[in-house]
Parts: sequence; structure tokens; C-alpha cells
Amino acid sequence: MGAESPAPRLALRGIRKAYPAVVANDGIDLAVLPGEIHAVLGENGAGKSTLMKIIYGVARPDAGEIRWEGRRIEVPSPQAARALGIGMVFQHFSLFETLTVAENVALALPGERDLAALARRIEEVSARYGLPLDPRRLVHSLSVGERQRVEIVRCLLLEPRLLIMDEPTSVLTPQAVRRLFETLRQLAAEGCSILYISHKLDEIQALCHAATVLRAGRVTGTCDPRRETASSMARMMIGKDLPVCEHAEARTSGEARLVLDGLCLPAQDPFGTELQDIRLRVHAGEIVGVAGVSGNGQQELLRALSGEVTLGRAEAVKLAGVAAGRLHPGRRRRMGLGFVPEERLGRGAVPTMTLSENTLLTAHRAAGMVRGGLVQRARLRAFALEAIGRFAVMCGGPEAEARSLSGGNLQKFIVGRELLQAPRMLVVSQPTWGLDVGASAFIRQALIDLRNAGAAILVISEELDELFEICDRIAVMAKGRLSPAARTRDTSVEEIGVWMSGLWPGAAPDAGEAARAPAP
Repeated sequence: MGAESPAPRLALRGIRKAYPAVVANDGIDLAVLPGEIHAVLGENGAGKSTLMKIIYGVARPDAGEIRWEGRRIEVPSPQAARALGIGMVFQHFSLFETLTVAENVALALPGERDLAALARRIEEVSARYGLPLDPRRLVHSLSVGERQRVEIVRCLLLEPRLLIMDEPTSVLTPQAVRRLFETLRQLAAEGCSILYISHKLDEIQALCHAATVLRAGRVTGTCDPRRETASSMARMMIGKDLPVCEHAEARTSGEARLVLDGLCLPAQDPFGTELQDIRLRVHAGEIVGVAGVSGNGQQELLRALSGEVTLGRAEAVKLAGVAAGRLHPGRRRRMGLGFVPEERLGRGAVPTMTLSENTLLTAHRAAGMVRGGLVQRARLRAFALEAIGRFAVMCGGPEAEARSLSGGNLQKFIVGRELLQAPRMLVVSQPTWGLDVGASAFIRQALIDLRNAGAAILVISEELDELFEICDRIAVMAKGRLSPAARTRDTSVEEIGVWMSGLWPGAAPDAGEAARAPAP
């Protein structure tokens, strides 16, 4: 007789979770074996994150049962989950911004902690896994990519028996992703079970042993990703073939709508990045991408472009020929600037406000939402409905709170809110972070269509494949410096990867040494 298959470490049976506007999980069965890396696939709003929150004790199921190593259990809180040996890396970070990295990690660890000893351990673990962190830094000073590293390292320090990872590589570089995969494979070899949520189908194929596919809150199938293609898995997820962006070569460039001329900006905090002599032109009718390892000045550049930080020289930023370096965000928007920040909750949308109310924050002038000092509620609702419909946002309607949406659906709403205003210039950071393959293709095509309509678009992204798919030119940011912008057709992923280390032609001698790219 053959050897018996091992009993599942985690088994879910008939899990159901309903909210007032949607059934997030509807009778879900799932089993994860010891040492197995198990993917959970599905479109935005399919119920993946809700299911993971139930396992981790953040949400309670309405029906069904959870079995842990053969015995039925309840998981009333994250603390109870961690006591069982369950760790989770959230898509939306669960960090206190006014505390340091070490203090945030200490909150998740049992018992009293020597912060100095813990800081040393964080440095050791982060270095070993290629996720560099300074444990002394305050979280509010970290970029999105750096915050992701905090979440991952915090979980690794707990030495979990089941590790849940919700879009863990969304803002990691290819080098860091490779190092993370090495870590996950080693953890699995040691017996740790891993539940892995990602919309990157190539990652699922390379890493996972099994996959469960969700659609509209139900299980629609299971598969071995190693025996599937990206197209076949996409069909299981979205019910049709994977969309392909139509990106014809840019027409003759129009006027320079966005000009950065010697932009310099001192670091805003002791751990920030100083911007040094940034020079770039983005013309009407083109998309220019900025690649780079998170934490090399992208956050500072975005704040300088949006007007959240004003500059000493007004001429350092020009919008449609007008010196704008000293103008506040409202003035820049009136000049035709659209802006999509990397942080959805807090900067892109107010969590406790409805979607209708969130449209008022940036679109009130473009859509005539305020007349005589009075808010026109009907216009708010109509605009929100259009964004929801045009960008296929799964939600409870325009009165749903922003925080009630999945990360991908909130991203679609924020991008839709900006694109519906037909900006003359658009600055967008991480446009498809956390989006499924279908939604990512839709957003990318929408950006291309806006460019074809004559807008100038600057895309800051750590997804090299995305930049090569939609951009006409690509530049790289390393340690506060910006490389020349190369035409996409004249460069390659390999060359841009080298530039991400600061080693582009004519770079300052210390740029390569200072760039924060993890070693391959």
C-alpha cells in the first residue's frame, strides 16, 4: 500500500461571510497541507482577503467550520491565531505610523521585549532575506515598499506554522521577489504551510504547489499551477481569455506639459531621501515611466509633484509652461494636474467617507459638484456611479465607505475618479498595485487611451513588466537621482535592472553604491 497523504494543517468547510451589501464568502472549502505553498486566486472582490481575515481572526464567519491539524477550532482574534502559529502579511498594512519599525514588530511578539536586542534581530533577518530595514525608522517615513518589508519581516520573526501572504510582492523589486521566494521555499521545506494570494500568475506558477480559484465568493475550481499556463489560470479566474493592451507607438510628441528642471529637495526627515537635480520632460501624448527600488526618492518626488511639498524654486516644476513649484495642490489641479498616490487609504481616499464623498475631494471643480458654496449631492452620486460603472468597481454603491472595498476595487475607483476628469497631465504611482489580471489590463489600457487623447502621463511603478507594456520612455530613480529617459523600444528589462542600482551612463560616482537595491 502507498503511503497515506498527510492530514491537512488547515481545513475550511462551508465558510460563509456576508456583509450588508455583498456575500463575500459562500460555502468555501479549502485544505492546506504541511509544507505546501497553496495559492488562492480570484478577481478583485472574489472574497480572498475576507477568507484570509477569517483564518487570522480579524473577521468571524457566519457559518462553517475551521479545523486546525484535525481539530475544530475558533479563531476569535489575531492574538489567538498567532498563538496557534498563524502569521499574516496584509495587503493593507497594519502598522502604527508614529512608532518605529522595532516598536511595531514588538507589538506582534509575545512577552516583554528588549528593543535593542529586537532591533539587532530585525537587521539580521531582513539582511538574510534581502529585505533591508532600519529598525529605528518611524513607519510614517517609510515608502509603501518599505512598509511591506516590515510586515514580512515581522511575520518571519514569529516562526509561523502557517503563513498567510496577501499580495506580498506588490511593491517589491524582482531581486527582492527572488529572495523572498527562496525564503518561502525554505520555510515550506521545513514544514511551514503557506497560503499565497497574488494576481501575478507567473509567480503562482513558479512558486505554488496547488491553487484554489474563487469567483464571486465561491470556489470555482482547483489546479496545480505548475501544470497550467497563465492563460488557462486567467480563464479560471475571470471566465474569459486574458485581455491584451493595445499600445501603438506614440504620435509626434506635443508640448512639454510637465517639466522638471533641476528639482532639488532636502530630505524631510532624518531617514528620507534627498532629491538631487531631477530633470525630466513629459510631453502631451506620451507616457513616461519611472522605475526604481522603493525608498530611493519616489515618495519625495510624488510630494513635490502633487504640491504637498513646495519648493524653493518655482521653476523647478513647470506645468504646461507655468512655473508651479510653489503652488499648492489645489492650484495645480486647476491647471489640469491629476494625481493618483501610492497609498489608497489616507491619501487616495478617506476611509470613513463614502465613495460619493470621496469624489468631492478631487473632482468637485471638474464635475461642478459645488455651486454657490453648496455641495450638489446629486452630482456627487452621479459622478461616483459613473466611476463605479466605467471601472467595474465591486462595492455596495456610491454610499459605501471607502474602507469597505477590497484593495483592488478601491484602486479602480481612485484611478477612475482621476481619469474621468480628463486631466491634461496625470501623475500616477503604482497604478495596478493589487489588481487582478483583468483589472490591471483595463487600467493600463485606460492610461494608454488617455495618452492617445493628448494627455501627458508620468507613471511611477516598481512593476517593470507594466512599465514596458504601457510606457513610451522609461527613466530610473536611484538614491534621489533620476537617470535619462530611454525609449522603451531601445532598452530592456535587464538594462533597466542595472540602472536601478544607480549604474546608468553618466551617473554620479556614488549613485550605484548608494542605491538601495537588494543584491540579486
